Amino acid sequence: MMLAKVESCTILGINGIPLEIEVDLADGLPAFDIIGLPDASVREAKERVRAAIRNSGYAFPYSRVTVNLAPADLKKEGSAFDLAIALGFLAATGQIPRDNKLENGIFVGELSLDGKLRSINGTLAMALSLSKLEAYKNKTLYLPALNCIEAAMVNNLKVKGTTSLTQLVNYLRGSEELPMAPSLPEPLQEESSNELDFREVRGQETAKRALEIAAAGAHNLLFYGPPGSGKTMLAKRIPSILPTPTREEILEITRIYSVAGLLNQNKPLLNNRPFRSPHHSASTAGIIGGGKAPRPGEVTLAHLGVLFFDEMPEYSRDLLEALRQPLEDREVTVTRLAATITYPADFMFIGSMNPCPCGNYGDPRLECRCSQNQILRYRSKLSGPLMDRLDLHVEVPAIKYEQLEGKEEGDSSAEIRSRVEKSRLKQRERYRNITATTNAQLRSKYFKLYCPLSAGARNLLHQAFQSLGLSMRAHDRIIRVARTIADLGGSEVIESTHIAEAVQYRSLDRRE
Repeated sequence: MMLAKVESCTILGINGIPLEIEVDLADGLPAFDIIGLPDASVREAKERVRAAIRNSGYAFPYSRVTVNLAPADLKKEGSAFDLAIALGFLAATGQIPRDNKLENGIFVGELSLDGKLRSINGTLAMALSLSKLEAYKNKTLYLPALNCIEAAMVNNLKVKGTTSLTQLVNYLRGSEELPMAPSLPEPLQEESSNELDFREVRGQETAKRALEIAAAGAHNLLFYGPPGSGKTMLAKRIPSILPTPTREEILEITRIYSVAGLLNQNKPLLNNRPFRSPHHSASTAGIIGGGKAPRPGEVTLAHLGVLFFDEMPEYSRDLLEALRQPLEDREVTVTRLAATITYPADFMFIGSMNPCPCGNYGDPRLECRCSQNQILRYRSKLSGPLMDRLDLHVEVPAIKYEQLEGKEEGDSSAEIRSRVEKSRLKQRERYRNITATTNAQLRSKYFKLYCPLSAGARNLLHQAFQSLGLSMRAHDRIIRVARTIADLGGSEVIESTHIAEAVQYRSLDRRE
């Protein structure tokens, strides 16, 4: 009987989990069994491994082979274990030495039938997780060569890439060298690829101001107005004014897209904040995350960026209500039979809607064709608790022809972005001793310390609370928005003018 152990790694949620691959060869009828809660793609590894070993010129004797994926109580999925299983078999049969190279390595990769290595998903997530574990600080992560650039962003982990099983075996035998993947001290910063600029927008000054406030404080925002007023056009320009992500944020965004299999091999790092705009026919699992094997949804793919719902009432009510948890907690927990996984979901939410199904309600130029019941049914898709979680409600009226013909241009996206970045920098400095990084994340228990109100501001807030019938959640969001408005104005104290502007953006809270 011959036994060999090789270390590998798998993905749970967006985190890497170390695994031990045990390969046992015993006398008996020829068989190849994989145990340890493997899914179909893992069970198929035995055919890929058998063919890859033979086609690479190594012996695969007829014997009883048992492969255990430990820990055995964790569901395993994917094809990343092929390489570790093949090396365990070769070590068990004495075709490669069991020395420090094998014992101090973590091996992940999918094998083709000819022994070549194919790229896999989630290598950045694996590298980030392994780099934080003390037991793996001195070990080397062996990957398919195509995944090396992605994993090399983690500076305190040794990474080596290989193109085939033969090349890696030659290295383990000492007849060939594998170069260490070069560490990249900083992601290569690129100019924003967004060609849309706020300078092109005519009129809609209130909406543009609201978007600047939303971007500066990472607030959620809802546009409402007639069709063709520019709601979608304005929302699609918000990526052009968002602050440049930090190195840590770039790694966080890239890790999520790596796990989801959405990275471009020619551009393994995502330097811009995501902007996700799913269709209204998307399923709840597609938006929130889940499925039989849990996968990150749109709320997670929009992490540290923007999630845009165009024509919100067209989405199912169940889906809209499912947004309440991630909007409040900035994370989402998906529970399935296989596992319970928590995904990050710290995004800015931008929504748009018409005032009624035909879009003409309240428009002095056009007649509304909707009945009162139709209007109420249309608006009821957006519940009160959901509306409470949207910091700014902004009306986008139909634009007048004179505004289209106007020659005066507003601020460019670059100018707005500069103000937004100054505000974000001020917030990071202010909240350096707590977990919040933006005003939208500030918990109410810190209001007295970080959101001082002048006497006039306090009185105005009290009047608004009484007259508008605001909930406590809406009250707190007004304070957070006012804090951002004060930051943009360079004021440490929240004045009555800041509260007044913040209250102005809660127009849908006003009693009919």
